[in-house]
Amino acid sequence: MRVRITHKLAQRRRARLTKRVSAADRAQLAEQGYVLIPEYLPAEEFEALRDAIIQRVSDAREMHQGNAITRRIAIDGAMMRDIPALRTLLRQPRWSGLMRYVSSFNVEPLYYIQTILTHKRSKKADPQNTLHADTFHPTMKAWFFLTDVAEEDGPLCYVNGSHKMTAERLQWERERAVRAPEGVDRLSARGSMRIMPEELPALGLSPATCFAVPANTLVVADTCGFHARSPAARASMRIEIWAYSRRNPFIPWLGGDVLSLPGLAERRIGWLWTIRDHLKKWMGQPWRYVGKIPPNSNG
Repeated sequence: MRVRITHKLAQRRRARLTKRVSAADRAQLAEQGYVLIPEYLPAEEFEALRDAIIQRVSDAREMHQGNAITRRIAIDGAMMRDIPALRTLLRQPRWSGLMRYVSSFNVEPLYYIQTILTHKRSKKADPQNTLHADTFHPTMKAWFFLTDVAEEDGPLCYVNGSHKMTAERLQWERERAVRAPEGVDRLSARGSMRIMPEELPALGLSPATCFAVPANTLVVADTCGFHARSPAARASMRIEIWAYSRRNPFIPWLGGDVLSLPGLAERRIGWLWTIRDHLKKWMGQPWRYVGKIPPNSNG
């Protein structure tokens, strides 16, 4: 019931946001669960933006999972002042419309410069390499790739159409929920359901599509659909603008988020990190501060 209710509410919120996105983008999302746009910016604009981002030294945090390091740098007010083209990008009508339509809320996402480095030595498995849904309701993540991503580099993968709550998907969700927490893995028990590739045909789904794409490609996805980072076959570095939006799915209205207001939105990530630093004894803090570095530092 909660799955049905939250998806119906998301459909109604999106219906009120249709004027912010094109018919073609809406059709892509409805059919595939994501919107993929190659050559998002004119070449010269993209190159200038990429160079400015990569050259900037900023406070960075890192998390290790398996053989991968995820590095994040908050896109805050200072960064947008230093890089006006970045502020322009995040305020573009098409860009902001997509972020809001896919998330189904008229709120500002959290924005980071994210770097994925692979082939750190580790005996532990990377949970991001297993197909999963972030949660039971529509949520939004976006990747604007600042570097080329080859098949060997561990690209983002998505199971087309897996965002749709078909009868088969609803039954699968129910069976997993009934088995939790003892009958499923730890992350599934916490609500981020994992699925094996061999289970997809029973849900009427095809194998995942992997986005081995050139730089200047934007992907905005409903991460209620199954997605993963494929295992890298070589040491690699991927740099991207990464966006995240996830709100209480039972809220029927579009906005009302005070923290999305200009002047506050740019400070949220710093506040979140600081709060978690102070509470790490009780809730943990996987994001380790690594100092002021550029996004392309080898660490």
